[in-house]
Amino acid sequence: MADSLNSLRDEVDVFVAERDWAQFHTPKNLAMGVAIEAAELMEHFLWSTDAESAALDPVRRERIAQEMGDVLIYLVRLSQVVDIDLVAAASAKLAQNRVKYPVEKARGRATKYLDFE
Repeated sequence: MADSLNSLRDEVDVFVAERDWAQFHTPKNLAMGVAIEAAELMEHFLWSTDAESAALDPVRRERIAQEMGDVLIYLVRLSQVVDIDLVAAASAKLAQNRVKYPVEKARGRATKYLDFE
C-alpha cells in the first residue's frame, strides 16, 4: 500500500507496465480520464443538500473514496507522462493562489479574485 505520492507513483508504474497500458496513456486520454472520474465523484453528491453531502454513511464514504482514488491515480499517471512534478505544481499553484486571494480580501468570502474590490 502506498504511503506517499512517490510510492503511489511507483505502484501505478508497476500496474501500468504489467498490463502493457502505457501505449494508451496519451496526455489527451489521461486528461479525459481525470475529467470522467471527477464527474463520477460529483455524481455521488448530485441532488444532495449541503448537510447530506457532509454526513456520509460508511457505504457512501467508501464509494466516494474509490472515486477520489481514481482521480488521483489518473492525475499521478498524467503527471508521469507529461513529466510534471505533481507536488511541485500544486505547491506553485498554492503560492499563486496566496497572491490572488490575500487573506485581507478573501477571508470568509467565496468571491472570485477578479471580483475583489
